[in-house]
Amino acid sequence: MKHAVILAHPNVDSFNAAIARACVETLTEMGHDAALHDLYAMDFDPRLRASELPGPKGFTAAGDVVIERDRLADVDSFIFVYPFWFNAPPAILKGYVDRVFSMGFGYAPGVGGTKTLLDGRSLMSFTTSGAPDHWVNSTGAMQALTAVFDHHLAGVTGLTVFDHKHFGGIHSSLTKIAANDILGQVRASLRKTFPGRA
Repeated sequence: MKHAVILAHPNVDSFNAAIARACVETLTEMGHDAALHDLYAMDFDPRLRASELPGPKGFTAAGDVVIERDRLADVDSFIFVYPFWFNAPPAILKGYVDRVFSMGFGYAPGVGGTKTLLDGRSLMSFTTSGAPDHWVNSTGAMQALTAVFDHHLAGVTGLTVFDHKHFGGIHSSLTKIAANDILGQVRASLRKTFPGRA
């Protein structure tokens, strides 16, 4: 299988970056093809331009979007790695979805609406927050995010949501033992979800 690990965190030394690297390493060890798409390192522009909006005169995908779509053309699974900022994905990831997963890649015009274009592919997410897990769950923040970002994206594009693992209470004081435990959970989740290639 081919995987795109899409990282949305500005700090290369962040725990999110460590999770993304663990994803690539684990999948590669299992015999899969996994590539890191570090949105900040790519300097991806999240701003959707007027020319990219479908309309009566059609629309044109921007050059950077065309390049990224080409990189993703034969990807089997998309793995998002990002922190909660105000209980939502960072703007760079939202903009990435707006521009890359939009008309012409994620969906196409269809009778009475749109036609999904990513059927048979999957979405998996690993997220973090400074707020503890019990707060993220008890306030409805996790449920709201997965409804709007995971399941809506899947519904529009045809992706299958495999999992969304959230790790709360992540701070700069995270101990090495705790960090290794979480990275172990990430690796175990990937091994369980994606069969190794013989």
